[in-house]
Amino acid sequence: MFLNQFLFLAAILFCIGIYGVLTRKNGVLVLMSIELILNSVNINLVAFGAYHQHIAGQVFALFVIAVAAAEVGVGLAIVLLIYRNRRSINVAEANLLKG
Repeated sequence: MFLNQFLFLAAILFCIGIYGVLTRKNGVLVLMSIELILNSVNINLVAFGAYHQHIAGQVFALFVIAVAAAEVGVGLAIVLLIYRNRRSINVAEANLLKG
């Protein structure tokens, strides 16, 4: 397989993720869209690493996966707190929690 096929796949995933972040109001779906964006970055890192025959792309991809796991933990905690206070996970209502 060629490098441009992986880059095209990553670009499609990135665009779907950006569309999901900008249009969704559900907090969980926004987090899933951010995960799509991070996975597209992982595809790019691994593809370029394999193309140049360096292991650095795979190492950076592991760091991105670790950051994504932390982001999911913190993000879901915030969504649960919003749900406890508002009984809704609508992101548009999150600004009402300002103190």
